[in-house]
Amino acid sequence: MNTNNNLKLAGKTALVTGASRGIGAAIAHRLASEGAAVAITYSSSPEKAEEVVQSIKSAGGKAFAIKADATDAEATVQAVAQTVKTFGGIDILVNNAGYLSVAPLEQFTLADFDRSVAINVRSVFVAAQEAAKHMKEGGRIINIGSTNADRMPFAGGGVYAMSKSALVGLVKGLARDLGPRGITINNVQPGPVDTDMNPASGPFAETLKGLMALPRYGHIDEIAAMVSYLASPEAGFVTGSSLTIDGGFAA
Repeated sequence: MNTNNNLKLAGKTALVTGASRGIGAAIAHRLASEGAAVAITYSSSPEKAEEVVQSIKSAGGKAFAIKADATDAEATVQAVAQTVKTFGGIDILVNNAGYLSVAPLEQFTLADFDRSVAINVRSVFVAAQEAAKHMKEGGRIINIGSTNADRMPFAGGGVYAMSKSALVGLVKGLARDLGPRGITINNVQPGPVDTDMNPASGPFAETLKGLMALPRYGHIDEIAAMVSYLASPEAGFVTGSSLTIDGGFAA
């Protein structure tokens, strides 16, 4: 862990949802490396979550994991409460937990529709509402959206695109609620990123790269870097925005 006394997130506390692997884990590591104490949530991978926690601790940081299913509003509320109780407050909330279901319109089930909205939209609102109660001036709320809010170039992804588009409107509105308190809220909208769920060597990779200005997948650390910027004092004048990091997918 960086021992520089000028760590930009020193003294800050963060909660990152869905951070047992992939983009969420990279964000947790990045925030911790910059001095933040980090709580992470997971729904079904306690071993993976503990690996993230131990990795942060072994580098000299502070971290712990909370089991919280993003479809359960009360579990989300309790995750915020546990973060506040353990670390004495919450300065940064990263709503990373997400759900993707792709199917033709005639085959898309209401159960998958409801789960998409519950995780990708409702849990974001619940977490933001609860975290904001505890945030002071300089608080940061960052949602992991998707470039598909702006461009969905293939069939079957309408509900996913809808759920991520909802975050665009949500942050514009909540920026007005939170602005007078000096709290910012923004979206980060990744394009294709190399993760276990969507590997750069996967069956859709070549098709997706063909839609991009930069013909490669993004790296999880590149997404974490943008989140780090929004979490930092440097981004104090950025709110209500959706920052796209997609290699030109939506260009």
